[in-house]
Amino acid sequence: MNTADKLKIPRQKMPEQSPQERIKNFREVPFGYTPEMAMTEAQRCLLCKKAVCVGGCPVEVNIPEFVRLIAEGNFIAAAKELKKNNSLPAICGRVCPQEDQCEKVCTLAKKYESVAIGNLERFAADYEREQGEVEIPQIAPPTGKKVAIVGSGPAGLTLAGDLIKLGHQVTIFEALHKTGGVLVYGIPEFRLPKTIVQSEVDYLMKLGVEIKTSFVVGMLWTIDDLFKEGYHAVFIGTGAGLPNFMNIPGENLNGIYSSNEYLTRSNLMKAYNFPESDTPIFSGKNVAVLGGGNTAMDSVRTALRLGAENAYIVYRRSREEMPARKDEIHHAEEEGVQFHFLTAPIKYYGNQEGWVTSLVCLRMELGEPDASGRRRPVPIEGSNFNMEVDTVVVAIGNSSNPLVPQTTPGLEVNKWGNIVTDETTMRTSRQGVWAGGDIVTGGATVILAAGAGKAAAKDIHRYLETL
Repeated sequence: MNTADKLKIPRQKMPEQSPQERIKNFREVPFGYTPEMAMTEAQRCLLCKKAVCVGGCPVEVNIPEFVRLIAEGNFIAAAKELKKNNSLPAICGRVCPQEDQCEKVCTLAKKYESVAIGNLERFAADYEREQGEVEIPQIAPPTGKKVAIVGSGPAGLTLAGDLIKLGHQVTIFEALHKTGGVLVYGIPEFRLPKTIVQSEVDYLMKLGVEIKTSFVVGMLWTIDDLFKEGYHAVFIGTGAGLPNFMNIPGENLNGIYSSNEYLTRSNLMKAYNFPESDTPIFSGKNVAVLGGGNTAMDSVRTALRLGAENAYIVYRRSREEMPARKDEIHHAEEEGVQFHFLTAPIKYYGNQEGWVTSLVCLRMELGEPDASGRRRPVPIEGSNFNMEVDTVVVAIGNSSNPLVPQTTPGLEVNKWGNIVTDETTMRTSRQGVWAGGDIVTGGATVILAAGAGKAAAKDIHRYLETL
């Protein structure tokens, strides 16, 4: 097919549940491509000689090659091509912000819509799994070297997949009872089904990765204990699990959750299925979610599915400054979420029983840009107003989990408590210790954490070869 014909093909929109239907359930919103849709979308790729899309991918997937294979109908080969560089393609195809990475720099994006790289990645990974065609790649001979990975989020899982294939013995230590970190406790079922995460974890276990759950490093064992147990290298990928609050009056009232607790109860502990699952959660009728990121979108859309009559996003900047993915904002709008932009919470009121009843907010206007490059919100005097609420979810970001740094002498952290690493190798100040993901960057994306795991794997492998 020549370029002129390729340019005539419209980007294929993925079929999905209607907004009216999906707010009544926790099933995944998009259905995925059919084989015919996937081939049509893949045929839009120009197969550029200089594939700038690869440079936009933190894990350096050979995008033109796997897309070409899909266009030819060779779906299993496309999945295998993906897995050469990405151990988590079914996950990344769903939650990676492709619109700000590979798709953003796609040559087509200059005048047309970019190739739907993320949708195609999801399709190939799903097809391989659903057809039962997942194969174990060739594993290098055992090196005799042992690597401990603390935390089973995207950074740790990616690292494990890369190192096990190189012949190293890999053990993941996970504090919770399920493997996946933020992938299982932080991202709702309707955006990333738990069965998808588990299938990626099962694949790593088939490769030989050992996983120990309900094992809190820093309490049961320290990093030093891991070395005493014979591990030659340790990777810390414990994430940013410490919730941030705004420290405004009334914040200790009942009905005010951190997004961590709210999403963990609903996602990992299936509170949405109470009493069949025995973790309760308060299902408010008027729910305000504070923040404008993906976690805020996940929280507010969860509130709708738990029965909220009014679900609000309260965000102190404008829509243009929201860091959430465009798809998530779009889905929230379709589902009936009410957005209060340029609005800052300043105080809570409660009843005699100690439950929150209202949120006092202040209108804002945008001033000069701040250090983030976004225009700083400035309060408008006398613009206070009350919002009637019975549930509030604070989704303004998280801080790094302090447990491992506090129990690891000589491990350098910055003023925010993030572990300091070399940007290229992910080495920390401790010999034989690497770190990556949100524990280093603060709250970021799944694919950036995966990229950190990949970078660390390369350097850990070099290090182990010297021992």
